[in-house]
Amino acid sequence: MRLLTVSDEVIERLQSPSLPALVGAVDAIIGCGDLPPSYLEHLVTVLHVPCFYVHGNHDAPELRADGSRLLKPRGCDELNLRVVNLNGLLIAGIDGVLWYRDGDFQYSERAWFWRLKLLALRVFLAQQRYGRKLDLLVTHTPPQGLHDGPGAHRGPLALRRFIERVQPRYVLHGHVHLNYGYGDQSPLQHAETLIINTCGYKIVEIEPVEALHKVSVG
Repeated sequence: MRLLTVSDEVIERLQSPSLPALVGAVDAIIGCGDLPPSYLEHLVTVLHVPCFYVHGNHDAPELRADGSRLLKPRGCDELNLRVVNLNGLLIAGIDGVLWYRDGDFQYSERAWFWRLKLLALRVFLAQQRYGRKLDLLVTHTPPQGLHDGPGAHRGPLALRRFIERVQPRYVLHGHVHLNYGYGDQSPLQHAETLIINTCGYKIVEIEPVEALHKVSVG
């Protein structure tokens, strides 16, 4: 499965007519937040593949040329607190960041705990249904202590514990721009999970797995 992953920064060259030649054949688009809805709409329109996304803390209604306001990109599927099966790839998502000031898509540590409890139940049911563990978790924020930073970029502890318990094969996140200087933002292997900061854009290739044991979520 070959994925185009985007977050946080509008990349001008992805808005050009040469987008298919630039990124090659992809199976889906994954949006990790803080992007104008029209940007995701453009990617979907040009590439003609499914798009799944979560919201970031800077997502806001976009004022369009016709005077209308748009928060959600048309033709794309919001992934928050959902689990989907994309051609055999099990994908879950959760939006937002750890609360640091009043604003949308910001949640206290306690709220993160309960939201992830709900997501854990849905992951468990999907794993039992499809007989495989979670392949991909899509977030905006990184987990605490793994790719995060100080202040507004501190990751939720509940998210780290969820990842360590569920052990998805991959985590895709944004929120921490690469020029912030918060440590090494290259892909990070944490136990069985590869954590990837996708600020800007990346092409992520997820190799097929013939068989994975059924697992449960505690």
